[in-house]
Amino acid sequence: MKLRFAPAAFFVLAAALPVLCAQQPANPSGKTPPSSDKNADNKPASVAAQTPAQIELLETHIRFEPDGASRKEVHARVRINTELGTRQFARLNFDYNRAFETVEIPLARITHASGGTADILASAVTDQPNPAVVEASAYQDIRRKTVRILGLEPTDMLEYRVVTTTHAPLGPDFYLFHTFAKDAIVTQEQFELDLPSSRSVQLRVNPATSPSYEEKTGEGSESRVIRRWEYRWSSPDGKAKSAQDVSAEPDVTLTTFTSWKQLSTRLAEKFDASENIAQQVIAKSNDLTKASEKPGEKIEAIFDFVSQKISTVELPLESNGFRPRAPAEILSSGYATPEDKMVLFSALARAAKMPAIVALAGATNNAEKLLPRPTMFTHALVWTGTGNEGPGVWLDPGTEVAPFGMIGANLRGKPAFLLLPDTQENSSLSTWLTVPVDLPFAASQLVSVNAVLAADGQLSAKVHYSLRGDNELLLRVAFHQTAKEKWRDLAQLLSISDGFRGQVTNVTASDPSNTRQAFSVDYEIVMPKFVDWSKKPVRIPALLPQLGLPDAAANAVAGAAASAIDLGTPLDVDTRATLQLPSGTTARVPTGTSVERDYATFASKYSMQGPDAAGNVTLGASRHVHFLLREVPASRVTDYKAFVHAVQNDEAQDFTLERAMSADDHAKPAVKKTSALTKP
Repeated sequence: MKLRFAPAAFFVLAAALPVLCAQQPANPSGKTPPSSDKNADNKPASVAAQTPAQIELLETHIRFEPDGASRKEVHARVRINTELGTRQFARLNFDYNRAFETVEIPLARITHASGGTADILASAVTDQPNPAVVEASAYQDIRRKTVRILGLEPTDMLEYRVVTTTHAPLGPDFYLFHTFAKDAIVTQEQFELDLPSSRSVQLRVNPATSPSYEEKTGEGSESRVIRRWEYRWSSPDGKAKSAQDVSAEPDVTLTTFTSWKQLSTRLAEKFDASENIAQQVIAKSNDLTKASEKPGEKIEAIFDFVSQKISTVELPLESNGFRPRAPAEILSSGYATPEDKMVLFSALARAAKMPAIVALAGATNNAEKLLPRPTMFTHALVWTGTGNEGPGVWLDPGTEVAPFGMIGANLRGKPAFLLLPDTQENSSLSTWLTVPVDLPFAASQLVSVNAVLAADGQLSAKVHYSLRGDNELLLRVAFHQTAKEKWRDLAQLLSISDGFRGQVTNVTASDPSNTRQAFSVDYEIVMPKFVDWSKKPVRIPALLPQLGLPDAAANAVAGAAASAIDLGTPLDVDTRATLQLPSGTTARVPTGTSVERDYATFASKYSMQGPDAAGNVTLGASRHVHFLLREVPASRVTDYKAFVHAVQNDEAQDFTLERAMSADDHAKPAVKKTSALTKP
């Protein structure tokens, strides 16, 4: 985010939901319970007691069968330290898909500090559709099993055991990844992996977390290999693990897929919509494209329909077991998961004789060199050609209000995994492509503020935003997903991040689904005590949002050589403000600044007009920064720091106001200040 009025976090804070650190994933990924605090058994007891809850033991046992089926058993003992801990573990949620998974909870018990125990009754366990699919009957197999933990108190020990049985969605192949809880409140973690010797498995283990035990059991077809790990968050001397031990990659990864090409073919079989396209889908495609002459226009018409007329059911990529619904069924229901929307888009495009390929995105940059597994991806995209008009475009119909050809910043420039059927024409094609870094249009942000300062110091302002680019997409999604009666809350957050500490009213926004035009937001704000005239002199800043410049020191490491500074997508930011002063007020304005580099330019202007016939003076301010390149070379870090310093110095400048006392001011009697504790 270049402009700090919306550093992405305000949408995250508005929509984020707390995650219970006791939750377990439904699939056999082996992932450990998430938690936000760090602790260890050899830290001082006083420190441990300050954490809401301490997971003293976390045991995970996973057994795979030759046909890909698996059984995962998780056993946990959790010490509750505070009331917050009791609330965090008041409910244990376990998500699963009953079409190919079962979840059993054979143990849920509370042990009180006094020594008494209480088993959680079966009546405390509920099994309901996942909240995300309550209104989507086609996805009712996606469930959430919840255990209500009643009577939990600080100093209690909560113990539970969960068994998940899975019939491999991509059987007979299977895959798994596991990362030890290096940054969680876990005292001791044990992990066991039980594999059939009859299956050829690729296995990679972090050298810093090698298994502590390995053995072979059985003979012939019953032969198996068992590996066990034991992990503690910190070493016996209480020091944190080394940097080698803290890796972004899983500590244990395995797969039976021999190559990414094989995985691509298997998934393409699931998502392929090229054969037996229903007449209903063909008819809809013809209807959508009948007014279009060029291939690009046809694709846009199909994209607009799938992205905006088919509601998106937000679910994790793997939650439906890679079992997409039929395009005709999706069309009839009017809703779909992001990957199902790709299937529908592909079918409609192919019915119009246009190519379309489903792709998975969200993996790390070196994904191609890692073991093949679908758990690496978080997002579904589609690539489509447009005939002789260009090389094709990447599309994201899953994001309902994404402009045509726009992919989120977190996916641009990253690898995408193409799902290609095993045909002769695809034999020479790469399964990996890079999502383009460029936007389909120039990115820009315009913020204008028109304000009036009253004689009593109150400021009233009208604020207007017009955006194209990454911030535009964030705002579109936020306003699209929020009821209109709650738009004021969004604008209030927007104003706070701008530094405007007032009451927001009269919020309007352009139609989020009108993606052909820039997205705009307007609101009014009142700040009752913006100016205190009793202070001499009165200094006020320009009523402009702070310009967000990447910090050259943010990524600096002591003693390390300077690295290139990422400026992100080229962006033109224009901020303007006018302020009408009360009659009898004059001002001194700061001096403008101009800085030009090949990677960015900055210019500011400040002005004063008047007084007019009514004696009013109007101040003007503008700041314009244009990011031209994506990065500043490491060799020019010093020059960039000078550029940032010049901008920050300009932003620190104030207007100085001087106001003559009016007759009414002289006539006002002095007000005696009294304490609230003093009787009148």
